[in-house]
Amino acid sequence: MKLLKLNKKRLLILFFIIAMGSLSYAQDKDLSWEDLSKQYEVPEWFTEARFGIWVHWGAQSVPEYGGGWYARHMYMQDVGRETFGKNAYPYHLKRFGHPSEVGFKDVIHEWKAEKLDTDKLLAYFTEDLGAKYFMALAHHHDNFDNWDSKNHEWNTVNVGPERDIIGEFSKSAKKYGVPFGITTHNERFFDWMLPAFSADTSGVYKDIPYDGHLTKAEGKGTWWVGLDPALLYGLPPDKRTPVWTEAWKANWLLRMQDLLTSYDIDYVWFDGRGFPYGDYGKEAFRIFYNHNLEKYGKINAVIAGKIPGKDPGILHDIEQGVESEISEDPWQSICTFTHWFYKKDDPSRHDARSTIELLVDVVSKNGNFVLNVELLPDGTIPTEHKLIMDAFGNWLKLNAEAIYATKPWQVHGDNLFSAYKDANETNTNLANTDVVELKKKSKQFNNRTKDSPPYGHNEVRFTTKDDVLYMFVLNPSEGEITIPALGLQSQYNPKKIQSISMIGSDNPIQYNQDIRNLTLKIPKIRPNPYAVVFAIKGAL
Repeated sequence: MKLLKLNKKRLLILFFIIAMGSLSYAQDKDLSWEDLSKQYEVPEWFTEARFGIWVHWGAQSVPEYGGGWYARHMYMQDVGRETFGKNAYPYHLKRFGHPSEVGFKDVIHEWKAEKLDTDKLLAYFTEDLGAKYFMALAHHHDNFDNWDSKNHEWNTVNVGPERDIIGEFSKSAKKYGVPFGITTHNERFFDWMLPAFSADTSGVYKDIPYDGHLTKAEGKGTWWVGLDPALLYGLPPDKRTPVWTEAWKANWLLRMQDLLTSYDIDYVWFDGRGFPYGDYGKEAFRIFYNHNLEKYGKINAVIAGKIPGKDPGILHDIEQGVESEISEDPWQSICTFTHWFYKKDDPSRHDARSTIELLVDVVSKNGNFVLNVELLPDGTIPTEHKLIMDAFGNWLKLNAEAIYATKPWQVHGDNLFSAYKDANETNTNLANTDVVELKKKSKQFNNRTKDSPPYGHNEVRFTTKDDVLYMFVLNPSEGEITIPALGLQSQYNPKKIQSISMIGSDNPIQYNQDIRNLTLKIPKIRPNPYAVVFAIKGAL
């Protein structure tokens, strides 16, 4: 109790000292990040999984409009180039009130998750959709913890749902036998929430400060009495000293240590191109790997981020994008329907066809595909998204043998670039991205959508398992196709094919293999309207 009587500055300094002290002790006791990274190998459960489900869900799911960065854009009359958030401010005025009076803290208060049934969701994700691992958002850039956070009062047990969201998801994932992961996006917090400290530049509320300036004392008589807005939004910019900044990062490390060692976590995804908060993030991940090493006797976990090739202990993740060729190292692509959080601003960017095609393309290049389920604020799946996922799941069940535990062939596909289209600045069907990424021709945000031109009828992808070569015809149509890669004198040196069968059918397949090509006749009647898969024996 004496700790609570310390003034804020001394309390923050104490947090910093405690965190740094535990850091130094841990480094003496456990392996360093460098030692862990050198010995790291991506675990077999991950490389065999090939498909996972993510629930990117939180308080920002409450507003129906306003894009995926609602907690930021609700405080911005002008969102600049971040046009995916253009509806947030006007929607907030209409739905909640002015942000000087009703801010993001109040949006959190409205999130109840009243229909959340994690067992039901995990049963659907694993049994109907075929997910082999599952991950849930722990906290977004908004700085609100979706677990029973011991070091941050703004969490889902204290505010909003009054439930340990991460705890419930973790138990259900284990119940249904899949590895459980969390995602952390908090690194952008400092700059990301600064609009909460501004004010309207025009109109009747001109120059009236938004609620980021509120103090704990001003909560008397409100629903948030006893809570400190400065612990959610941070201090006003003019009060942010270097001491405060370091103490805040140290407290973030304590939050992460609590999360990563208390919830039986197998996987961590972070939203950045380097360790979150530098050495603080490295220490959090070091603690996680050491914790996992102690549990299993080897590192049986995965940490994924957008830092390709920069650290052997980090798996490369591509947001809304794909590799162009086969990657020697395992990697991952993540995809969502709209704005990560469910929003009605724009129609879905994907349908069953495009998600199936993405799965196939990613797996053919030695990657894993993760599909985000944008839950409604009550914890249920939007009807229009469930219809897409049902079709996806039915396709995957049928063609499971060609996806799970497969490896790439010598080349990921043939008759490539039949519908090639560069992403460019005029593409209006993009998720939360910056124009700068597109100018770089980044792999991030380069995936195809339902609005992309269809593949040619002869474009294919390959995977292998044991002695079988699987060939996916992405956009099948009745008639003959030729596959040069499977000609007997192609550069890939395939052997004489012994048999070809279409998964889901017992009907014989007509084909001919000569020195130049494999010629194969696509039947009129196929198991489903999407990509068709042929099992080829003898070629390997």
